Amino acid sequence: MKNIPKTLTAWTMYDWANSVHSLTITSAIFPIYFPLAAVMMPSKSTTLNFWGFQLENTVIYSYAISLGFLLLAFSIPLVSAISDYTGKKKVFMKMYCYLGAISCMILYFFKEGNYYLGTFAFIFSIVGWGGSIVFYNSYIPEIATEDKYDSLSARGFTMGYLGSVILLIQNLTMVLKPEWYGGISGGEASRISFLTVGIWWIVFAQIPFYYLPETQKPQKQAGNWIFNGFKELKKVFGELQKSLITKKFLLAFFFYNMGAQTVMFLGALFGAKELNLPTDSLIITILLIQLVAIPGAYFFSILSRKIGNTKSLSYIVLIWIVVCIAGYYIYTRNEFYVLATGIGFVMGGIQSLSRSTYAKMLPKNTHDTASYFSFYDVCDRLSTVIGTFMFGLVNQITGSMRMSLLFLTVVFAIGYLILRQIPSKKIY
Repeated sequence: MKNIPKTLTAWTMYDWANSVHSLTITSAIFPIYFPLAAVMMPSKSTTLNFWGFQLENTVIYSYAISLGFLLLAFSIPLVSAISDYTGKKKVFMKMYCYLGAISCMILYFFKEGNYYLGTFAFIFSIVGWGGSIVFYNSYIPEIATEDKYDSLSARGFTMGYLGSVILLIQNLTMVLKPEWYGGISGGEASRISFLTVGIWWIVFAQIPFYYLPETQKPQKQAGNWIFNGFKELKKVFGELQKSLITKKFLLAFFFYNMGAQTVMFLGALFGAKELNLPTDSLIITILLIQLVAIPGAYFFSILSRKIGNTKSLSYIVLIWIVVCIAGYYIYTRNEFYVLATGIGFVMGGIQSLSRSTYAKMLPKNTHDTASYFSFYDVCDRLSTVIGTFMFGLVNQITGSMRMSLLFLTVVFAIGYLILRQIPSKKIY
């Protein structure tokens, strides 16, 4: 049965559970903590010897994000195909959830100079987070009817924004008011916050794990799991090849998501390096983005019902282009806050609406939802890999993140042009 209120609410709770990783680990505290902790001891040099390469600590951070998503892009399609074949979607979702959460807890041991441990724990936290999201997203067609996709997706992201903000505010009291906690150092407060992310993630994930239905097992279970996983992947890939609209959407998503994810992951570094903003200003900016994203998600969900999903997405991408151009010219704290408000509004819309739009493109009554969403995830992860890598590369070559923003403007423009070729009506 679909549209069961208790099941839909439980599903949104995984956004509440895992989004603390997106905010505390990849957006707020960890991006600020990493450059400070990842230094060459005892000289305090920010140029590190990383497996024989001399790299800036901020560049290593960009490349770590790229590697994490690259691992996801290569592994998730096969794993999701195996899960569809065996009917063990929830098992794989749990596996990735626990990998990500435990990796966050390991970051507690990331102290100054111990940058190898910090880098690889961060990478595996990304793998766990991203892997679990694929199986989480694939539940949408199983638990809701198509007319509920946009609102359910927006509701999930809203829960994620709220939950992550609550935990971040709690963690910030440790960072900004250490005297409340016995005078602990800022570094220790940051590391405790990484530990709380893992605990929060695991605890609240138990709600969806309990209420989400077990996937119906296919009729045929004989044979090697990996071999049949490849067969499942090949079958779904063949079906996607027959749908011109789905292929165009995935291509458009690849480009505009490349820009959006890069801004989300590296926006704090831009504020710190290019504008020399203090930590408290960066934290305020990130909180502002999260809070503005909530009305953004709901606004574009409502707009999509009036003008269609892809047309709504094209308007969002246009705003992203304006944001990147404006980012090239900003120099003050208040300008950065205004820019962050715009980013937050379109961030909620682009994430929520992209997920629900793709769900509408899946074949009716398909049982291979994880396999289908794995291709969506591949576009998501590979675009993030390329975007963050190119952002870091342009930064390394030019010495300016502003030039990297101009690169993202071109990426968004390509996504917009492809989106405009897709009819904005329910023909999926």
